[in-house]
Amino acid sequence: MNKIFRAKRTRAKINGTAERPRLSVHFSNQHITAQIVDDEKKVTLAYATTVGAKVSGTMTEKASKIGEEIAKKAKAKKIKKVVFDRGSKLYAGRMSALADAARKEGLEF
Repeated sequence: MNKIFRAKRTRAKINGTAERPRLSVHFSNQHITAQIVDDEKKVTLAYATTVGAKVSGTMTEKASKIGEEIAKKAKAKKIKKVVFDRGSKLYAGRMSALADAARKEGLEF
């Protein structure tokens, strides 16, 4: 239950717009999903996941690969700035690896 409350508390302060969409990240036990969302239009602008992809390595390595991939897809859609939505997760480990990889590719948040 606490996880749900933490996620809602984080999302209450974060809203994606057309100028600055929301980068939402989800971690499961085996896979990582990241998507860039425009909350005003309720549209997903870019999406990257390890599901169905042949990505090997630790979860931290997978997170950095997904961070690079989502940043490249955002560049293709001419998105430079996003709001980072970490949900209920702390900004450490896998989350920071994904964020650092996305920043390295040129995404600003």
